[in-house]
Amino acid sequence: MVSNRNPDFLTGSDQVSEIQELETPEGELHLRFYVPSGEEFALPAIGIREALFQSPERITPIPNVSPLLLGTLNARGRVIWVADLGQFLGDNSALNTDRPELHVIAIEEQDSMLGLVVDRVIGMAWLSPDELEPPRNVPANMAPFIRGEWVLQEDDEEKRLRLLDQAAILNSARWGM
Repeated sequence: MVSNRNPDFLTGSDQVSEIQELETPEGELHLRFYVPSGEEFALPAIGIREALFQSPERITPIPNVSPLLLGTLNARGRVIWVADLGQFLGDNSALNTDRPELHVIAIEEQDSMLGLVVDRVIGMAWLSPDELEPPRNVPANMAPFIRGEWVLQEDDEEKRLRLLDQAAILNSARWGM
């Protein structure tokens, strides 16, 4: 039991020399990830239901649907469609499904949810919407799904990080449903 008799119970007999202040992040939280071609994208965290690591065997193939759809997945009691995001965006590199786990990003808009399989999830990052630029050199089949891009300096190289529009992806006629 903690007693009020000893005020140094949290610090012991030593004095606390310095208290670190927490930095307040600037910008908005985004999930960064790669598609099979090695191109990096981001999605706003607010539109992501969850990021899953699923065995390919847990995805049930459905016949006679768009080739972009890999099948369905039961995620916490809810059945969701799962799609190859790279192929949807026109990526010619094949998704490697011959591995123990696939990276699935479940996006949600209103009552619609879709699982997007990506090659690799990097993690969360705070990105400033003020630094978002209009997209440049975007293939025509990808353009409707890109909100903009950030120009980042990483390892003395200029890198473009494209922001995807999850509502445009979910509502696309490409799904054929």
